[in-house]
Amino acid sequence: MRKKLDNIKWRNILANIQDNVTEPTYKTWFVPLTPLEIDEEAGVLYFATNNEMVVKVLNMRYIPIFEECVENILNHRYKVVVHHLTEDEITERTSARTAKPEPKKTNAAKPVVRIPDDNDFTEEYWLNPKYNFENFIIGANNEYAHAVAVAVAEAPSMVYNPLFIYGGSGLGKTHLMHAIGHYILENNLDSKALYVSSEMFTTELIAAMQDPQNKNKKLQQFRDKYRNVDVLLIDDIQFLEGKEATQSEFFHTFNTLYDLNKQIVITSDRHPSKLSDLDDRLRTRFQWNVIADIQPPDFETRVAILRSKAEDLQIDINKDVLDVINLIAEKVKFNVRELESALTRINSYSKIYNEDITVKYAIRTLSDIFTGGDRDISCESIKKAVCKDYNVKISDIESKKRKREYAFPRQVAMYLCREMTNLSLPQIGKYFGGRDHTTVMHACEKISKEIKENEMFAQHIKKLKDDIY
Repeated sequence: MRKKLDNIKWRNILANIQDNVTEPTYKTWFVPLTPLEIDEEAGVLYFATNNEMVVKVLNMRYIPIFEECVENILNHRYKVVVHHLTEDEITERTSARTAKPEPKKTNAAKPVVRIPDDNDFTEEYWLNPKYNFENFIIGANNEYAHAVAVAVAEAPSMVYNPLFIYGGSGLGKTHLMHAIGHYILENNLDSKALYVSSEMFTTELIAAMQDPQNKNKKLQQFRDKYRNVDVLLIDDIQFLEGKEATQSEFFHTFNTLYDLNKQIVITSDRHPSKLSDLDDRLRTRFQWNVIADIQPPDFETRVAILRSKAEDLQIDINKDVLDVINLIAEKVKFNVRELESALTRINSYSKIYNEDITVKYAIRTLSDIFTGGDRDISCESIKKAVCKDYNVKISDIESKKRKREYAFPRQVAMYLCREMTNLSLPQIGKYFGGRDHTTVMHACEKISKEIKENEMFAQHIKKLKDDIY
């Protein structure tokens, strides 16, 4: 006999799991689950999620503790099976999503953690206590990057090595890197981790090479520092472009760590394939394992980020503040750092001048941001990028030509205009030779369907968006 899992029992199971695993583990691998049914006769409890990685990680690492927590609540040993289903399939198999308990409160402040450094000739490195997994806002734009970052933090060098995270400025790459460092150092007391920017890596190498009296000693100290760690976190690797000596040094550092099975995490503003001034040997190594991108957050995620920031700033979230949050989320689209900075500035000004936080006050205070801080994406820039990518002319996709070599890029460009601008369907149609809004709608539906059904095409569209941003 099969039956549904009672909502209250599912809440209790989740609460029990939350007591037995870390908060990042709970949020990343268990919260996304939806209970499907219990097969009493077979003794199986079925769950589903639309995230394939969640299924893989649960099966690889967490099913035993999952089954133990189920037994604690249901007083019966069930086998737990987790299926990977689409959102529509999950909806079909369950009448409503099951309620989940509120996340436990975590300590807002953590002690600053110094990353070990045995050498005296360089400055110290610190992890930012504000950057941890608990306060990282997860959205569709960064869900995958967050998931693999948690997996690396829980099992350094065991799952994804190297891990390469890329995305535009201010989207959370450094936040995830610091969060990995915090987690590893807090849960592996004997681990030796090192966080550094590629710019500092270059500066230290130059300083070591330019010491005429102690060059060999300094170079050896430099190499010992970077090659005798368990985890190397290196930020903004794109700054190594064009620096041949530094690239060569990092190449040997990378090889040494990788051969010793040490974890390497790298961030960049671009996909490795687009780091054209980087040594081919490095580009190849950066693509050996997982590459995760972070896209600009959607409106809902931007609102969630701002609400979290408002709580950090101890702002009373009333209706006026909510209106201001929505206004900022609408205006600042592509940079999380600018998003948070805008709210911080309003809060600071309101305290200094004893003003209430209102939409009118926000418009006056943030006039520079709202009139030109966050650049808009134009239909023309999208058409230009798509035509370059598909090797066609703008006049071709604006024409009446119906050959697939022109029609498909035209549909991609229409879809991106709909996704990345505030233009209406009729307005988009005008930019493509005066086409009807139904043509634009058909193009958007076709490309959306192709993205859902074709993973390689979905990745291609992500890269195209990245180029446009």
